[in-house]
Amino acid sequence: MAKNILVAGATGLIGKQLISKLVTQGYQVSILARKPISQKDVKVFLWDVYEQTINNDALNGVDTIINLTGEGISDKPWTPKRKQQIIDSRTKAAELIFKAIKETNANVENYISASAVGIYGDRGDEILEEESNPGTGFLADCCIAWEKAADQGIALGIRVVKIRIGIVLSERGGALGTMEKPIKYFAGSGLGSGQQWMPWIHIDDLVNIFVHSIKDKNMFDAYNATAPSPVTNKTFTEVLGKVLNRPIWPFNVPKFVLKAILGEISILPLISTNTSAQKILTTGFQFKYLNLEDALKVIYERKK
Repeated sequence: MAKNILVAGATGLIGKQLISKLVTQGYQVSILARKPISQKDVKVFLWDVYEQTINNDALNGVDTIINLTGEGISDKPWTPKRKQQIIDSRTKAAELIFKAIKETNANVENYISASAVGIYGDRGDEILEEESNPGTGFLADCCIAWEKAADQGIALGIRVVKIRIGIVLSERGGALGTMEKPIKYFAGSGLGSGQQWMPWIHIDDLVNIFVHSIKDKNMFDAYNATAPSPVTNKTFTEVLGKVLNRPIWPFNVPKFVLKAILGEISILPLISTNTSAQKILTTGFQFKYLNLEDALKVIYERKK
């Protein structure tokens, strides 16, 4: 069983909850950070992805690395420079970690990397399994490069697992905060056709998938980290309105309006990704939240 875990990208939404879970379960946890920070029960080592510098002491005794590093997809407009930052922050992070492993001859056994369902692109109603062909467009290209960088570990004899994350639902931030705003102000409506599939997952389940991937040594390659019950944008909006006790308008916001407001980034709520969770289920993983309404109710109860 893995005992000593190094987490990169530890200060984000997923990283914070994952570290708390790992510490609670008795793992020794270290993190890579860009600047000195103090965190209870966790050792902190400095690195800089863009400068390609890292404190090699971070790898002492480490058997498992979890890499969640990456610039936010929706934080800023997709200028050519920003697109390159989004890709580089992911690929260069992996490159730096594997470089450090080689230099220190560290005995790392497991490398677990975040990825995203964006690798499939916009696929309509097609059921998307891990063996499905990648899609096209910026998101797919980014994820392909991301996973290729993670696969460098295979040549070093490391077990590589790539967790393709869907829309993470959490009371602490993320996509849900953006989606709830128009609904709270009585302006909620579907987006585009409203028929695009939204592969959601409750953050508790996502964190548990990462922990499961540490423990299950038979896991290898890519896994969709999405609830077994994806819903359309229209359904998601209606369910969220119900949980928030707000009405939803009977008409949708057209694509051209979203594009005029958001630019190229408007593709994010419009792409359709109907992912299958069968592969992770076959490992024996059990989801806590299978129903969207139940997941959202728990989140808003926690917010109170």
